[in-house]
Amino acid sequence: MAKALCLNGCKRPAEGAGGRQAARKRRKLADGGGRGPEEKPSRLSAALFGEDCEISRDQLYELLKYAALGRCHKATEPSWCHIYHQSHLAGVVVIVLHEMSQLHFYKFYLQFKHLRRVFRHKFILTPSANFLASLYGEGANLKPQNTAQGLASSSSECIPKSSDLQCNPIIQKYGLKKKGLTSYILTLEEQKKNYYPTKGSPGCKDYVYTECDQQRTDSSPLFGLDCEMCLTAKGNEVTRVSLVDAQGQCLMNELVKPETTVVNYRTRFSGITKKMLLPVKTRLPDIQTRIKKMLPHDAVLVGHSLNGDLQALEMIHPSVIDTSLLFARNEGRRFKLKFLAKAVLGKEIQCEQNLGHDPAEDARASLELAQFFIEQGPAKVAELNLEKLLTIEKLAEISQNKAELQAHRHRVQKQLKESPHLSKLCFLDCLQVAGQKTLLLGRQELDSSGLCQSNLSASNKQILQRALEAVPLSTFSVIQFSLGPEYFASQLAGLCEKVRSRLTDMLTIYAGPFEESFCLNSVKKEFGRCGPIQSLTVVTDTYQPYVCIQYEVLEAAQLAVESLDGAEVAGSCIKVQRPITAAMLDCDVLIKELELDVENEGVIYVAGLKKSLTETDLQEEFSQLKDLETLFLPKDLQSGKHRNCCFLKFQKSQSAADALEVINGLTVKGSKLRSRNALASGHLWRWIWQMNHSNDKQGTHTLPEKMEQLSHSEQDLRKKVKKLDHHIKKLYRSLQNNTLCVVLFPGVNSMNGSEAGLGLMGIKHDGGRSAC
Repeated sequence: MAKALCLNGCKRPAEGAGGRQAARKRRKLADGGGRGPEEKPSRLSAALFGEDCEISRDQLYELLKYAALGRCHKATEPSWCHIYHQSHLAGVVVIVLHEMSQLHFYKFYLQFKHLRRVFRHKFILTPSANFLASLYGEGANLKPQNTAQGLASSSSECIPKSSDLQCNPIIQKYGLKKKGLTSYILTLEEQKKNYYPTKGSPGCKDYVYTECDQQRTDSSPLFGLDCEMCLTAKGNEVTRVSLVDAQGQCLMNELVKPETTVVNYRTRFSGITKKMLLPVKTRLPDIQTRIKKMLPHDAVLVGHSLNGDLQALEMIHPSVIDTSLLFARNEGRRFKLKFLAKAVLGKEIQCEQNLGHDPAEDARASLELAQFFIEQGPAKVAELNLEKLLTIEKLAEISQNKAELQAHRHRVQKQLKESPHLSKLCFLDCLQVAGQKTLLLGRQELDSSGLCQSNLSASNKQILQRALEAVPLSTFSVIQFSLGPEYFASQLAGLCEKVRSRLTDMLTIYAGPFEESFCLNSVKKEFGRCGPIQSLTVVTDTYQPYVCIQYEVLEAAQLAVESLDGAEVAGSCIKVQRPITAAMLDCDVLIKELELDVENEGVIYVAGLKKSLTETDLQEEFSQLKDLETLFLPKDLQSGKHRNCCFLKFQKSQSAADALEVINGLTVKGSKLRSRNALASGHLWRWIWQMNHSNDKQGTHTLPEKMEQLSHSEQDLRKKVKKLDHHIKKLYRSLQNNTLCVVLFPGVNSMNGSEAGLGLMGIKHDGGRSAC
């Protein structure tokens, strides 16, 4: 079997100290700080080109486990792909399209507009009769509508040992002596390090400056500031702002209408609902103007991870005290505001019975924490031994859930006894023990014996609405959508035949007319330069002979239509066209969309290669092409012989376009090359070959006598698929940046037949498209 040959000799960067540093950065941001512009985002690198594109269930399990848990929980890094900066991942979301296979994706390729344009990495997935059980590992036990409550480890290792006060990070940072408030104001360097908006910093050009430039003294006034944000089409936008003075009086507690449409209100945290924002007229510029007028020229702003609030307000203020940094911890970790308020002030804030956080309450808590620190001094704060208090609080939480924990351990022990071959916990057990919140939403629940149908009345729209609320609260989520029971596996045979028939049409071209005594070998030679031919048949039912040619790859058929239509072949000026059927009326649209598929970005198809050429010969021949990354030389999966074509993958799209100019018309070893943009360079190439060779009716292809009208059920199904794609788009857009998203067509393995599945994956970034 041919392998994709990597030409750039890439090596994975070593982790270790760097990995630990990345983990510290993630912990720094855990309490709402937001990712700074200099921090590198998570990124995927996967060798899924050519024939290296079939992924087993174990390999998928390996990826998801590592993405969710990382090395700190001894999860093994996947062997088939690499996640750069795994510790920066905000979460993992798996979208499962129940009872759907790779057939569905290509049958409704045009309807899956979002999926094909966003996810660069695609892979074939082996089908399973018990999909969710195989995904989570043996012994998983979940309920779809409940969130598995994570339990912190009760290991004695988390209890700190008694140590000298000098070792406390607060003392190491500020010393033992009491100081004035100016000693705790962040320096410009500290602001930049913690991603505060500052004058001249990237992305802050249009930010409003408060113009509070007066010299600060220990008597300068303190103001507490806190904002609540909702997720919009633009990103995180402020929807509520609170400002309190040094006496705790609320100066502002204002709702703000965001600039763009709200995607997720995040009501559980923000307390904001759609109904609340409907009558609001206040916009961000109004708030900026009011804050600027309210603040004295020597004002000091206080907040918890205040950088996120100022970024959302799009404002720059020179003097800030950040309580998440003031109450220092080792390794850059931060205490949460809720914990500090209880441990230091004895106040309960952010209570679960309340609808979201109260920004005025949070602003006041931050202000009082700063005042306590300044009045009492570092030594008194260090004597509180906050690390030990946090440990005690965690142990208390575990104690409250002791019965649940014991039941969980008993189940795991029983599982290991009954199945001696299981040397490790299943995926969900690992997530629970590690304190990760998991979510399963959909029409199924998973028990220890496998899958059983439940909650079948839930519509995709209802599942989507619940997902938009619940996914941000979970670190690992599985969301199941379905087309409905009427479109399940019983339709598989008919669907398979339709897809195979359309694929055959797309691989087939008709050429002619020719003279009665034309040379068939000349025709075969000329059309063979476009790519590997599967069958060639002379059509004699017409007034003059035509030739029906079926290729093995889509690019070859398209190249023949583009380069030989109107050309002189075997002494005749011929027309080259595809079969005319109802299914082929949108063929040109489909070809164009395949070219635009992100999987084919920077990939070109080259035909006309002599079969005597080896991979080494081609590597040498194309080595001068700029930014060439990978060469894939397809081989017949039965004979092992390579075809007369190859695919070249470039690091940049422009380099691929430049290579097309060079290669078209180039002569290599006496053979003239033809080239075009790739249509099926990745997993699709292998799938087409398998579909083509599983067809018992190979050979002659005849024109249909009539075009059938699209049935009402087919039209309805297309509408449902289009709506499903829209649901996925909406859910994807609501995800936090740096979230790994995997969309799975799990495949079908039942008494009605078996069809391979399809996986699409990527890490969401600001641009909308997933990262490489």
